[in-house]
Amino acid sequence: MTSYPILKTIHVTCVVASGAGFVLRAALAVRAPALLRTRLARIAPHVNDTLLLAAGVAMAFAAGLSPLAHPWLAAKIVALLVYIALGALALERGRRLGLSPAARLAAFLGAAATFAYIVAVALRRSPLPWG
Repeated sequence: MTSYPILKTIHVTCVVASGAGFVLRAALAVRAPALLRTRLARIAPHVNDTLLLAAGVAMAFAAGLSPLAHPWLAAKIVALLVYIALGALALERGRRLGLSPAARLAAFLGAAATFAYIVAVALRRSPLPWG
């Protein structure tokens, strides 16, 4: 359990970087879409999100948590999949699929709300953090 605080620090740092990076990439998608296709813009989010996920899994393992026994953890995992799908539609994939700007904005807002939900679930350790 001594590694838990270190894992949590890594996880939280990556959460902040992931959220900020998503907002930045969404802004670039509107203002400078070519920048999204640079090597750094394509690779950095995946590196950060892989570290984020690895730290989260390691924290759950270190704390003996299972999504089957802890509904809040299961809710985070399901919401993460929703966030990934909506985020992809809001960014480059939505452009490639020919989604309208309004549809991509809706996907961005949905992804941002899902991100906020995931953070709230983590802080409250409840699948209904606002209930």
